[in-house]
Amino acid sequence: MSEGVHQLRAARKRQKGESGPLEANLSAVQVAERETVISGQLVERLRATAPRTVRARRRIPFVLRRWVKIAVDGPVAEKWKLGYLVDTIYLRDVWMHRIDATRATRRDMVLTADHDGRIIADVVGEWARRHGCPFTLELTGEAGGRFFVGEGGESIVIDALEFCRTLAGRSPGNGLLTTVVPF
Repeated sequence: MSEGVHQLRAARKRQKGESGPLEANLSAVQVAERETVISGQLVERLRATAPRTVRARRRIPFVLRRWVKIAVDGPVAEKWKLGYLVDTIYLRDVWMHRIDATRATRRDMVLTADHDGRIIADVVGEWARRHGCPFTLELTGEAGGRFFVGEGGESIVIDALEFCRTLAGRSPGNGLLTTVVPF
């Protein structure tokens, strides 16, 4: 909790001088504060911190998850319930950074239908709710699948990771693929 408050304050301070969405300034703070740490140390820090972080997130009371709303100004300007931020967006964000890291290091991303497929299916569901149009979607790759809503809508065939990168704004899209889904 204290680390989260520290990062948020630093990001807001940075935002006053830099402009841009809070999300981008938060990422910039996190990178700047860890730029001298070597990768092995980062992995060890994550191993030590992750279990405590997961436990702390699980202990957030239902009433706070349900009723506390947080204004965001990233790719969408909305108010999110704390539960959505903690349970969905934080998971997607780390997952998207995993994609970014594998691309930056030119490594293959190891995917599983059970883990990655669930994240992707959740993204498809939110994407469908956000645009509200009929579609047929075939996501290729290990964690892909076939999805549809209604009849006569846009038909899309795309790699599952590219689909998510496009919705996150990392790749250009057209048609229904211009619908932003937050990560």
